[in-house]
Amino acid sequence: MHKWILTWILPTLLYRSCFHIVCLVGTISLACNDMTPEQMATNVNCSSPERHTRSYDYMEGGDIRVRRLFCRTQWYLRIDKRGKVKGTQEMKNNYNIMEIRTVAVGIVAIKGVESEYYLAMNKEGKLYAKKECNEDCNFKELILENHYNTYASAKWTHSGGEMFVALNQKGVPVRGKKTKKEQKTAHFLPMAIT
Repeated sequence: MHKWILTWILPTLLYRSCFHIVCLVGTISLACNDMTPEQMATNVNCSSPERHTRSYDYMEGGDIRVRRLFCRTQWYLRIDKRGKVKGTQEMKNNYNIMEIRTVAVGIVAIKGVESEYYLAMNKEGKLYAKKECNEDCNFKELILENHYNTYASAKWTHSGGEMFVALNQKGVPVRGKKTKKEQKTAHFLPMAIT
């Protein structure tokens, strides 16, 4: 009698566990079938809708970040009280604190917090400051692999090439016509205010 019970219970347990596995696989399959091909491509593991992705929420509009923009040439970007744009090596200078405001996806406006001037670039690629923000004040912010950012005029180009915000080895702004994305004069590290 005991043998009969074991041979009867064992297949039942196996069938029940198989039934649960089939139901689970079917549920996952249905969840995956509701996805578009694009969603399937970005989400290979259907059971976990969230994957490790880099967040660029601040590039979607309206966000404001307060930073010091430190150039690879060892100068901080500064807009003084008269609206003069240049570099300074003083870290604790209030005129090098910038408000980076997102205007559109990947487009920012840079404003000196203390001076209340906006950074702008004219069609010749010269950096200057303005009290009122307009299209000259819009810059394309690009995050590079070396953790630096570049800021290119969103309005102006020179011979089809982008014109970047840049500071030379003496902290003097470089005309946008003479800048390229790979030059260290155009690389800025946005440093959080501590």
